[in-house]
Amino acid sequence: MSPALTVLGTASPHPAPGRPCSGYLLSDRGVHVWVDAGPGSFAELQRHTDPRRLGALWISHLHADHSADLLAALYALAYGGLTPPAPIPVYAPAGCARRLAGFLGRSDTDLPGGVFDFRDLHDGHEVRHGGLSLRAYAVRHDTEAYGLRATCRGGAVLAYSGDSGPCAALERLAADADLLLCEADLDRHEGPGPQVHLTPEDAGHLARAARVERLLVTHVGPALDRETATRRAAAAFGGPTAAAYEGAVHHLAA
Repeated sequence: MSPALTVLGTASPHPAPGRPCSGYLLSDRGVHVWVDAGPGSFAELQRHTDPRRLGALWISHLHADHSADLLAALYALAYGGLTPPAPIPVYAPAGCARRLAGFLGRSDTDLPGGVFDFRDLHDGHEVRHGGLSLRAYAVRHDTEAYGLRATCRGGAVLAYSGDSGPCAALERLAADADLLLCEADLDRHEGPGPQVHLTPEDAGHLARAARVERLLVTHVGPALDRETATRRAAAAFGGPTAAAYEGAVHHLAA
């Protein structure tokens, strides 16, 4: 089976009926990594794999629409009969465990069940799980945030923008990727300040500059619809472009 990306959720900034917030499942030869845990994505994850089989979780940043379902997962794994055989590594910006503990009214980070093993991300952080290599790139957002470059056993590459404004790191993480999963949150940039999200045109220009094979548009904000955002991104890219839809499986070809 070729490595694959399964879309669990794409909504921004809140879930909608049938559309959870950001969440994706990256799978390669029995290794499963849950990438971002937006509200509603844990329920969708269970359609595709047993959470006890997760090799790791990878959280791009700590905004709720990318991380809040860590709480749902904690309850399932610690209290719901889905206890994993060993604590699951959670790669996330510093402070993730503390935020989760805050939801539980705890002053410490000794979370119930011992089901998570939190490991702080940093720029250039790289880790392997089975044949998957996961590398973090610090990107431009209004909080500590990382994009992901995931290299599979056969050499196929998934690049994920996370939430980011235009920045040089995006082109580095996306270089020659087989699939670029890229946000297109904004209809247009407004104001002179730092930009912390992308427009569809930004996503398309990034895909073209980075010479990616395919572009998958996600995290489309409320000022746009997915189809319009994808058409605009495709016009800027000039290559194969699709919208991310919940439940879709995208195979990565080396």
